[in-house]
Amino acid sequence: MSAVEQAYREHWARLLAILTAELRDLDLAEESLQDAFTAAVSAWPPVPDNPPAWLLTSARRRAVSRLRHMAVAARKLPLLVVDEPQAGDDLLSLIFTCCHPALSMEARVALTLRCVGGLGTRQIARLFLVGEATMAARITRAKKKISQAGIPYRVPSGPELGARRDGVLAVLYLIFTEGYAAAEGEDLIRTEPAAQAIALARMLAALMPHDSEVSALLALMMLHHARRDARLDERGRIVTLTEQDRGRWHREEIAEALGLLRPGPPGLYQVQAAIAAEHASAIEPQDTDWTAIAQLYELLEALTGSAVVRLNRAVAVAEAQGPGDGLELLAGLEERLPRHHLLPATRAELLRRLGRLEEAVEEYGKALALVGTAPEREFLQSRRATLRP
Repeated sequence: MSAVEQAYREHWARLLAILTAELRDLDLAEESLQDAFTAAVSAWPPVPDNPPAWLLTSARRRAVSRLRHMAVAARKLPLLVVDEPQAGDDLLSLIFTCCHPALSMEARVALTLRCVGGLGTRQIARLFLVGEATMAARITRAKKKISQAGIPYRVPSGPELGARRDGVLAVLYLIFTEGYAAAEGEDLIRTEPAAQAIALARMLAALMPHDSEVSALLALMMLHHARRDARLDERGRIVTLTEQDRGRWHREEIAEALGLLRPGPPGLYQVQAAIAAEHASAIEPQDTDWTAIAQLYELLEALTGSAVVRLNRAVAVAEAQGPGDGLELLAGLEERLPRHHLLPATRAELLRRLGRLEEAVEEYGKALALVGTAPEREFLQSRRATLRP
């Protein structure tokens, strides 16, 4: 890795946050910093003693040049070294700005990956399976919205902080989910967005070390991601949780994630992380405490009122008490989850275990009509095939 590439990975987000705080213009800050990295390609080596200070100085000079050229300002910015405490505050402000609720969720995701994650437009477009031009337009519109709407560049305080923090966490979890279980396409698992979300969550946890929900989200994603190598077989087919080779789970990542969890009032991500921890802590499938998991899902449903949580709770109850009890919990979910393939797929599995095979075949058919990824489609087809003559 070249010195410029290393500096980009280590310092991009921090320097962009400092520049944005000074210039109060995210677009200008990003363009000036990009110019500075471009200049570094030809100016290094020799590599300066303080690469981030060199880049910040270069970016400030380019910002002044752009402002003068646009006749907006002629004041030269002070040439300062990187201030670590300020960098942390500014980086947190950058994250909250990129995830501002005035922006669409798509725009929040794109801006967060671009400005905080340092990903290029082409990389982000590939992660979310859209064209590069489409993603570039999305990022441009988001920056204009921040400028035109006068979205403040700051970390919210008081009661606003909790709601805004939840929005930031939702963006990170959405990025992770796109990698952990893609909604469509040939690949069910894509490690890039999942790993990127974890990296961003690590950054946020370092900036908000006393926030138990931030730590819980990081733990939750790490616990799920630790099973990545066991979720598909060598032919790319789905391996269910009970059938996974637990020797392929990344135990060091699981141990780190479990160490992030701490007692506190139950929150959305804390409860989900507790569920994931129960699965990850079971050395063998039969060691899984399904009763505890069912109780945690009941708590999570009380917190969220989510139909998807009810669906997952039904699976846990079926394991703890029997498929009949699980099936009862699925009643009435069709209206709330009309296009969710996992509802008929789950119902099919429970009917199968109850010996109601014709009904199970019908439910598998409904799930196949809704499924979006090739591995999931193949899995459902194979399950249905075993029930047919």
